[in-house]
Amino acid sequence: MDNALPSAASAGAPAAPRRRASQDEAGRRRRAALAAARLYVCVDLSRDLPDLLAFADAAFRGGVDILQVRDKSAESRAEVEALRALRPVADAHGALLAANDRADVAVLAGVDVLHLGQGDLTTADARALVGSEVLVGRSTRTEEQMHEAASDPGIDYFCTGPVWATPTKPDRAPVGLDLPRAAARAEAEPAGAGEDPAASKPFFAIGGIDLARVPEVLAVGAQRIVVVRAVAEAADPEAAARALRDALTAEA
Repeated sequence: MDNALPSAASAGAPAAPRRRASQDEAGRRRRAALAAARLYVCVDLSRDLPDLLAFADAAFRGGVDILQVRDKSAESRAEVEALRALRPVADAHGALLAANDRADVAVLAGVDVLHLGQGDLTTADARALVGSEVLVGRSTRTEEQMHEAASDPGIDYFCTGPVWATPTKPDRAPVGLDLPRAAARAEAEPAGAGEDPAASKPFFAIGGIDLARVPEVLAVGAQRIVVVRAVAEAADPEAAARALRDALTAEA
């Protein structure tokens, strides 16, 4: 009788398929959550960690679907630590967690989403680092950029803006409502020959949006928004998030 133990290679052979299956499942789960998302909030690291976790818990209770840590002045170590601490909070609410700009931070922190600006990594380079299971978003400021993002197979969603002037992007002139209007029009166009009609990408209007401006955003066909101050600077983040979500879904 051959009592030899299986070799290390043969014993570990199933690991790669299992890992790929797990990654594929994570990607499907994240993309399903993105498809249903309406409210996306960005927060900086000006709070201490306990306050940040309390804020996130309140924002998720109010209906935030995606929370992004975006702080251009923060050291990468601080971003990784904050995102790792936020991971179980997001998981408890079934929400998505996002990193901004840095693919290395996204990988180390185990986030769901990497958001990129126009001057950040190319989609191919970002995918080489984060893999296929992490969602990738892209900021757009022109119709050309918007169409590029919409047609890029490696991009999962894009943002259009800033719609209105915002102190979080002081160097960016507002683009107005024409860009989200064009994105909504493109999203509503029938699919061409050979295209999947269900494959249209979610887009989010961003920049200077608050509760009073939600009706204007909805009127041009945008159904999803990104906000910063409207929730991050609210005295009651849970109530602020709930009011925004109610406004977004009132006519759904």
